Amino acid sequence: MRAADGALGTLVLRVAYDGAAYAGFAEQRDQVTVAGELRRAVETLLRREVDLTCAGRTDAGVHALSQYVSFSVEDPSELALTQRRWLRAMDALLPRDIAVRAVYTAPAGFSARFDARARTYIYRIADRPDRPVLTRPHVWWHRYPLDEEAMAAGAAHLIGEHDFKSFCKVASAVGKPTCRNVMHTSFARASELGEEVLAFTITGNAFLHSMVRTIVGTLVEVGAHRRDPAWVGEVLARCDRTAAGPTAPADGLVFADVVYDAGQLTPVV
Repeated sequence: MRAADGALGTLVLRVAYDGAAYAGFAEQRDQVTVAGELRRAVETLLRREVDLTCAGRTDAGVHALSQYVSFSVEDPSELALTQRRWLRAMDALLPRDIAVRAVYTAPAGFSARFDARARTYIYRIADRPDRPVLTRPHVWWHRYPLDEEAMAAGAAHLIGEHDFKSFCKVASAVGKPTCRNVMHTSFARASELGEEVLAFTITGNAFLHSMVRTIVGTLVEVGAHRRDPAWVGEVLARCDRTAAGPTAPADGLVFADVVYDAGQLTPVV
């Protein structure tokens, strides 16, 4: 059934990208962005203008494995495009550092942003004196070992619903709500491409501008034993960006996953 606004339904793309060459996800005047490249590719395929909505805007240099992007369907022929057709077309039309990984349909009015229930980010750190090589574009090379147990103890103060103003870019918080719900945090060491990395995973209902990177920068202060774990709770309570640690570099951050209600997304076959 056609929705009141004229849409027949919603198409949703699951997108991955290496953000190194882009000024973030959102389109900006005179800047190369992920959304700009993606919009042009979709418009070329569908031969019409589209208005993209993403699950979460990523900053310049931040990567994604599962960014979800939605837009309204305006012609029945768009629903007839197969997954194979979509993937082949996007592979031909997009730069090599952006890929559409899957395509779904959703009800009319579905929003990749407002219907998201949880978002997960992973931040990777190479905490060792020797330079990472194969993982270098996607890690923060810290050069000195970090105490992940102390960092995990510090991160425990972030669990639950809090005002995260201390971990938000100041300009973006003016006149806007800064309460968010962090559901999960964890640290794990893993070998990726033969190089060890320390991976920090965080899941929340939503995140503020630079929130994850500021949390990481703050936890690294704890992991380097310049601060104790309880300090993270004190920073949180201050609601003041100057109380927190530095903002970690964009390189190590990956937008890893989004959760929607069961049944909202149907894979295109």
